[in-house]
Formats: sequence, C-alpha cells, structure tokens
Amino acid sequence: MTDSNTPPIDPSNQEQLRAWDGDQGAYWAARADRFNEGVASYHDEFFAAAAIEPTARVLDIGCGSGQTTRDAARRAKKGWALGVDLSTRMIELARRLAAREQLANVTFEQVDAQVHAFPEECFDVAISRHGAMFFGDAPAAFANIARALRRGGRLVLLTWQPSDRNEWTTAFRTAFAAGRELPARPATPNPASLSDPDQVRELLTSAGLTDVRLADLRAPMYFGRDVDDATEFISGQFGWMLNDLDADTRARALDNLRASMADHLTEHGVRYGSAAWLIQARRA
Repeated sequence: MTDSNTPPIDPSNQEQLRAWDGDQGAYWAARADRFNEGVASYHDEFFAAAAIEPTARVLDIGCGSGQTTRDAARRAKKGWALGVDLSTRMIELARRLAAREQLANVTFEQVDAQVHAFPEECFDVAISRHGAMFFGDAPAAFANIARALRRGGRLVLLTWQPSDRNEWTTAFRTAFAAGRELPARPATPNPASLSDPDQVRELLTSAGLTDVRLADLRAPMYFGRDVDDATEFISGQFGWMLNDLDADTRARALDNLRASMADHLTEHGVRYGSAAWLIQARRA
C-alpha cells in the first residue's frame, strides 16, 4: 500500500494508485508470467514497430513487471531503458527480474507518468503495452510524455479495441452477469479509453505529436492450460463482479464461466479472440 515514500500522484489518478498499489497490483505481480503469456501473440509486432536502436533511450509507461522494459533494454545494448508504474510490488518484481537477468542498462521507478518531471527531450522512444489507457487526465499525461521525447522521437502503444471486438471481455461479462444487468464501466479511465481511433488522433495531436497511425491487430489471448486453470485465474482477476451475488447466483456465474472456458479450450490451452490497436506517433 502507499506510504510517505509514494511519489507525487495527480488527484485524477488516486483511484488507479489505490488499485495498482493495492490488491490489483499484488494480483498482477503474483501472476506476472500468466499476464505476459496472455498477450504474447502481440509481442513481436509491438517491438517491430518500436524499432529500438542499439543506442536508444527508452521510456516504458505502465511497465508492470517489466517484461517490455527488459526486452527494450536488450535491444538498446548501448542505450538504456526506464520503466515506470504505479505499483510498488510490480516495480519491485521488475527490479528483481532485471537483476536476475543481469541487465545493467535498465531501471524502474514508481511514478505517475501524468505528472512526473521526466527530463525534457530525453527519450528516443516511449512505449506502452496496455499501460497508457488508465490516465485520469489523458491530455495532460500525453503532453507530459511528449515533452520527454526528443524532436522526432516516437511513441508506440498497444491498446485495446472496443469491447465488442474482444471476445474475451464480452464472454466474461456475460458469464459473470448470471442473468443480471452489470453496471456499465465508467467513461474514463478504463481499458477501452483509447479504443476510438478519431479520439486517439485528436488526443495525441493536441499533445504535440504528429503522424498518428493506428494498425488493426487481431490475435488469440491465452488464459490457462485447461478449464480449471483458466477459470481460477479469471475468477480471481474479475472477482469483484461476483461480490454482490448470493451463493446460488455466484455458483451459477462460475458455472457459466467454466462452460465458456470449455468452449474455448484448444490444444494450446484456453484461448479467446482479441483485437488491439498498434498506435504510432512522432514528436513534431
């Protein structure tokens, strides 16, 4: 949880801090490998777009347990990479993994990228794999990140497309609903906050970025080796949807989830269709 060592956090991001520096961050840290495996199908295209040069200085926004930061550092052999996140536990894990992998050109800091005083015109590339969707004030956040990029520096993001194009989100919400109406997600911040291409172009352009491009990526997401494994993982991640249910309805919701998992069991584990935007932009 937070303490006196917590860095400055914008008031609009306090709820995100409570989640990512609390139970949600702890859950992700404890299952870091599973979350990385889940989106592994996007990894190669994401890094191909990032095109990190050996001398590059890389900023990884919402780095989590640091897989993308460490992979960036490996590509920037004569440069370095900085990963930032709100979660104390994930930052601590990222540091341990970097030390285990003997990566000397990577560092991790717990900061709010929306307001952190990054050195101006410092980074060649800023990347974020599903980490830039949760800012309370997205215009301020991307303006701050743009200032940290050198002239001509690049921003590369992986974000989710709308929920109706992501089979997994629709299937899980339907299962957990158990026949009731689930509350709608808040307009922002949420995982779909960067899902509208027109809004993304306007947001990034207003932040001082140019040449904004979105590529449509589709890939299967992995959720577990079998039905039991995947059901346990997802019921833990989205268990808040079950909190207001009585015992019978909760059991029905979990049965629904297991049935959905069984329908999506393949020889490579439980997999659902997903859709992401690969977003690229450049500082003017």
